[in-house]
Amino acid sequence: MEAGPPFLPYGRQSIDEADIAAVATALRGDFLTTGPTVEAFEAAFAERVGSADAVACSNGTAALHLTLLALGIGPGDVCVVPSITFLATANCAAYVGARVVFADVDPDSGLMTPETLADALARCPGGRAAAVLPVHLRGDVCDLPALQALAAAAGAVLVEDAPHALGSRMNFGSGGEQVGDSRHGVMACFSFHPVKTIATGEGGMVTTNDSDLARRLRVLRSHGMTRPPGADPWVYEMARPGFNYRLPDINCALGLSQLGRLDHFIARRQHLARLYDARLARLSPLLTPADRPVWSQPALHLYSVLIDFEAAGIDRAALMQGLASRGVGSQVHYIPVHSQPYWQEANGALDLPGARSWYDRCLSLPLFPAMEDSDVDRVAAALEEILHR
Repeated sequence: MEAGPPFLPYGRQSIDEADIAAVATALRGDFLTTGPTVEAFEAAFAERVGSADAVACSNGTAALHLTLLALGIGPGDVCVVPSITFLATANCAAYVGARVVFADVDPDSGLMTPETLADALARCPGGRAAAVLPVHLRGDVCDLPALQALAAAAGAVLVEDAPHALGSRMNFGSGGEQVGDSRHGVMACFSFHPVKTIATGEGGMVTTNDSDLARRLRVLRSHGMTRPPGADPWVYEMARPGFNYRLPDINCALGLSQLGRLDHFIARRQHLARLYDARLARLSPLLTPADRPVWSQPALHLYSVLIDFEAAGIDRAALMQGLASRGVGSQVHYIPVHSQPYWQEANGALDLPGARSWYDRCLSLPLFPAMEDSDVDRVAAALEEILHR
């Protein structure tokens, strides 16, 4: 029996011979961790996104945790988090003992908006918060100037949760803005998990324009250790406990190589997204792409669509099973975090209609640079067959 085409996962890393050679060079070097490749990756990343500094760490969750630690956020503080995100955004506030207030999202984009943030801030004690953490879902950019103004008025700093958005740009009128340049927030957090835009295996990065915050991040990622000026080489001090959140040179070598391919990755993702837009248009209004804000120029980590399952006469599980049987993977991004048992116990029942509407309709389709143009046709044909369109 002739084998069919390969299975299309919803996301996958792209590793070439140059990436392998870069890791092999690091393996042959003197440092496997905490060496010069870490600093080289940080410097290249900061230059690429336009920030003054970048601090590498072990994963995207560690990046978020470190930002809250560096900001001194803890018990008695409030962090505002959108309900449509991965668990880590809210969990990191719990790690430091802060209270989480969940913001609703736009039902058609999945993004926190000024209106949903204002509602969440009104539910904070005294209308005050310590941090607001908007998520650039799929790579589409939130309305950062408006969110930052609302956060500042509530006494909060803005931290961008940007694992989906490396390479995403925005046009708020000043021109040349990109996610991670920290023009609107004090820090931005990235992830290099294999399905993200660039991969280091696992890995994360925090960007900032505040040199003091960058220094605190570096201390906290390595057990809280510092070396007093003029001390003997073996002497170190710990003013407060930190964590082992370092990113090894091996991973940073892969990250440096991948960063050199970022423009290609972005161009390929955007090209595939345009093909999807055109190929899936015939399924409207039963199936439509997620809304894209006019200011957002995303690199697109995900290609998400919204499906009217009731009108289609099929539930999501059956549709996903039908896609899988035809060699097409899919995923749901995300289950509203406020509905998780832990957060319902902590915060009580909460009705966020935008998050519920997004979750009820969303599905992420395959999107990664190694896809062929014909793979988009495969996905669209499978959807048409299942939906009888």
